[in-house]
Order: sequence, then C-alpha cells, then structure tokens
Amino acid sequence: MVEISDNPDDDVRKTSSEALRNESEASENARREEGRENDIEESQFDPNKMRKTKPGVKRLLLSLSVLLSFLFGLPFLLKSVEIYRSPLPFQDIDLLSREIESEPILFPCRFQAVFINSDAKTHSSDHAQKLGFSISDHMRELVGDHIRVCGTCGSNFTVSVTMQSKASCITNQNFDTACFWQCGSVKDSDFDVDLKNDELVDEFLASVLVGGEKCSYSTGKVYSVVVLNTDGEIKAVVGKHRHGWILGKISEANAVKTIAEVFVKVFINGGKEEGSIHGEFMPVGADGRVVLSFNLLNADPRDWIYDWDFHSVDETLLAPVIEALEPIADISVESQILYHTPKSFFSYWDDKRGSYIFNTKDLPFFVNSNEWHLDTSVAAGGRSKILHIVIYIPSAKECPLLLQLPNGEISMTNGFISPMWGGVIVWNSSNCPRTSGSKHPIRHTIPFEDLKKVIEVFLGQLRQLFGLQSNGVYVGASDRVNLLASERGFTEWELDVLSRQHTCFNLLSCVTTLGSLSRLIQSLPRMIIMDEIGKQVKFSLQAANFAQNNASVGIYQSSAVSSRQSRALAEDAFYHSSIMSISYYSFEHWFAVYSPFFLPVSLHVILAAIKEWRRYKRERSKYMAWKAIEKVKS
Repeated sequence: MVEISDNPDDDVRKTSSEALRNESEASENARREEGRENDIEESQFDPNKMRKTKPGVKRLLLSLSVLLSFLFGLPFLLKSVEIYRSPLPFQDIDLLSREIESEPILFPCRFQAVFINSDAKTHSSDHAQKLGFSISDHMRELVGDHIRVCGTCGSNFTVSVTMQSKASCITNQNFDTACFWQCGSVKDSDFDVDLKNDELVDEFLASVLVGGEKCSYSTGKVYSVVVLNTDGEIKAVVGKHRHGWILGKISEANAVKTIAEVFVKVFINGGKEEGSIHGEFMPVGADGRVVLSFNLLNADPRDWIYDWDFHSVDETLLAPVIEALEPIADISVESQILYHTPKSFFSYWDDKRGSYIFNTKDLPFFVNSNEWHLDTSVAAGGRSKILHIVIYIPSAKECPLLLQLPNGEISMTNGFISPMWGGVIVWNSSNCPRTSGSKHPIRHTIPFEDLKKVIEVFLGQLRQLFGLQSNGVYVGASDRVNLLASERGFTEWELDVLSRQHTCFNLLSCVTTLGSLSRLIQSLPRMIIMDEIGKQVKFSLQAANFAQNNASVGIYQSSAVSSRQSRALAEDAFYHSSIMSISYYSFEHWFAVYSPFFLPVSLHVILAAIKEWRRYKRERSKYMAWKAIEKVKS
C-alpha cells in the first residue's frame, strides 16, 4: 500500500536528496574510473626509460662552446710554433742527378790532321776521307773502355784531314772552313824557320792556326797535328797551344797511329792513362778557392837569417800562373817567414857527395807539426783549400841537405809533395861552410834568380797536385812525344784538360751535395729552411745547367767557371748556419714540450663534452619513448 503524503514540501525534499545522491555516486564512479585509468597509466610509465619533459640543451651548449674554443685556438697554437721552410725544387734536383749520374758529360772535340809535302799522287778526297776514318778508328781503339768517362770526349769527336803539296790541296772537312787549316796559307818557303828550334816552330804554327782560336767559343776548340814530310830523324812535339807537329820521313800508317795517340793520350787525357780526375788529388776547395801559403823557414837563425822579396815573386812569377788557372780556381797568395823550425829527424853525412842526405823514407817525418806553425789568415778559413809551399833553409849543422831518391840518385829539385797538403823545397845556402852558432848571424836575402828556380820547382809540384806530368815527355806505344812547357806553368791544351775534368768533378760534387741536402730536408719535416738556402739551391741548379750547356758546345773555360759556382753554392746551402743550429726538432719533441701545458685541460674538456653529449642523447631517447606512447593513446 502506498502512502501518499499530504505535505508537498516533503516530496520536493525527497526528490532533491535523491538527485544529490545520484550525482555523488556518479562523480564517485568517475573518480574511481579516473583513478583506475591513472593507475593503469602509472603502471605503464618507467622513469628509467621515459621522461615527460624535453631535456635541456644549456649544459650541452656550454660544454661544446668550451670544446670549440679549444679547437679554434689550435690553429693559432700551430701557427705560433710553425717551422718556416722555403720551397726547394726537389724534382729539379732529382732530374739533374739522374742526368749527370746516368749520362757522363762528354765534351765535343774537334781534331784536324794536316799532311804537308805529302805525295801528290795520293791527293784525292777519297784518300783524305780514308785517312780521317783511319785516324778515328785508331782513336776509338785507344779510348777503349774509357769511352764513357766523364770529363773526356769519348766518341764525341770529329776528325778533319788536309793534304797539301806544291801542286794541290785536298781536305775532307765538312765544317766551318775558317776554323781549320787554310789551303795555301803556308808555302814551302815559310818553313825556312829552324825546325830544330821547337819554340820557333811552335810560334810559327800558332800564327798559322789562329783560325782554330777564333772559333774556340763557337762549337768547340780545334786541336791540330801537322805532319811535315822532311828528311831527317822523326820527331813528334806538342806545343804550348793546341797543336803539335811531326817532322821527318814517316809513312802514312805510322803517322796515323802517332796522330791518333797524340789526340787521345795527350789532348784528351792530358798525358795520363785515365781521363778522369780523382778526388784525393783535387787541390781545389769546395768553395772553388785555393790559398797558396808560401812559408820561408829558417831552421836555426843563430847560423843565418834569410829574407826574400816575395812581392816581386808574386807580381812577376806567380801572377801569370794565377791568371791561367782562374777558370778552374780562385787562387790567393799569402807568405810568411818563420824561425827556429827544425825538422823532426836526423840526416846523415855522405863523404862521397860531401853533403847531408835524407831519403824518401824520412819524408813522412820531415814536416814538424810541433815546431812549424804554418798559420794562415782568417780569409783562408772555411772550405777553401790551403796548399802549403815550404822553402826550408837547413841549419849550418846539416848544410847542404840533399834528397836521395829510391834509385840512389840525388833529386834534381830537392823537394817533394804531399797530396792535399802541399810541397816542401829544400834550399841550401851558399854559406854552408860557415861555422854554426855565431853570436851575430848575418841577414841575407835570397837572390831573385834562386827564387825563380824555387818557383819553377813549385810549378812542377803544383802540376803534380793537379795530376799533370812535369817531365816534358810522353812515351806512347807508337812514338816518343816531347811536350813543351809554358811560361805560365800550364799550356793551353793542359788548361782545357783541367777545365773538362774539373767541370765533371764539380758537377758530380754539386749533384751529390744537393741530393744529400734534399734527402736530409725531406727526412726532417721540422727543419728550418731559410730563404737564403732556397736561393742558393736555385742558383746552384742554374749554374749547373749553364755548365752543362757550355760543355755541350765545347766552351771549356765557361763550363769550368759555372760548375765551380754550382758546387760552391751547393756547399754553402748544405753547410748553412741555420741548418747546423739546434732550432729544429722532431714532432715527438714538440709534443713532449707542449703536452704538459695543454693535454690535461684539453683531455678534461673533451671528456666532459663527450659525457654531456651522451647524457643528452640518453635523456632525449627517454622523452621520445614517452612521446611515442602518448601518440599511440591518442
């Protein structure tokens, strides 16, 4: 049964309470539902793998900015410790070395043989050509295995033949005729000169063969041998210029052999068996300079004191020699007088010769380095070659003092040489019978004529130091050849030989030095290379190229000068003071010096930047994982 209330307000209140109760239950249910959803969401969120906020970049930017500041400062650090290296032409050095070492320098040589008063029946171009071929074949046989020896002509030569008689003149020359024998320039009456006087014949032929001298700067010098068919004994002579002659009744076959031997053994090789010059007999310094240090030694001034007029000797006797050798070496002269300079061994008295004797076994002990203070000037230092020329005046106790040769004979020069050091000449005073130990020694001056003889001996020693003979005779397989001596100490053809040999030696030394410098610089990347070194290397290469070009056309003296300059510049570059300093070092040394200052801080900065970068990547991956879950829900 349903009760119906009579009061309407009670119904309203019941309805309101029910509505409120329903709303409360609905909100409670919503909260419960939301709680259940939150519980489910919280159960899916892992704080170790996800995060709801985006990671900040301030710490990362701060770490990277510190690292970048170090990286940007690194070029300034490297620039501050940079080693200056002037660029060097390494490829040009290697190219020049390969050219000179693989292909020896062979100078062009031009020869001519002139037959005067030969049989007119044999005069023909074919016969002259045949004689030219015959001489060339004999020359090749004489050259033999030395065909590629540097500093010689090898097979780079030409031979011209001229046959002149009263009736005709035939030649096979195919070159500039102005450089060779001019047909008709000499008549039989022109040979009225005394043929026994070699000096007159030499000067006469020099006036006739002047054409070869005029052409000596075009395509090479011309060397000549004139065969004069006359009655009498056969004689072969080589003059002071660039020619020789053969006199007498000689057959063409023998003349051809003698001519070929003179061309090869004398004009090409300089009278030596080999054509090259050896370094141990190279009396020229690396800088192309030679210092001739003349020393007058008074062994005991209590006996006598000798002086000399060296100024006159220098001007009249030495100046022509220095001028002749100028293309080969820059020669300077010094002189001094020393006293109390005994030798370091005892000589013995020879009653038969009436003199004191020392032999070749005593030569190594003759130079007394303890008593002989052979000082030179400051200008003679460096890489200049110093040749000591000692004029030794013995004391009265051992005067006269003579040198005995191994064959028992007394030396004509009374002197000897020491390769790469110089020479010693013993000069005996005319006052040898004087009693030694005088309280008042008399001062003397060596007569100029005696000084001339001493200088002649010195020139012979200097020639030996340069590798030339001084006996004036060349004994060959076919004949004996007399060699005339020049007043300058060196004939023109001898100077040509020295120019060719020294050109070759200097160029080989130049490329060896430049090659060593190139390998040294490339092996030490921290070595300082100044601009001066670069210029010296550049100029050295240019001078070497000039020497090669001059040698290829037969300009001997110019090639010798250029080669000397190239060698001197290469030596200057190799021994430059900056290279010899301690201001260059290896990369390991540089790292060891600077790492204590920068490595600790740099290492911490790099590690901090790496750590911060890894942290940022890790936190960002967490945030991206949470974002992926949110994207799936939505």
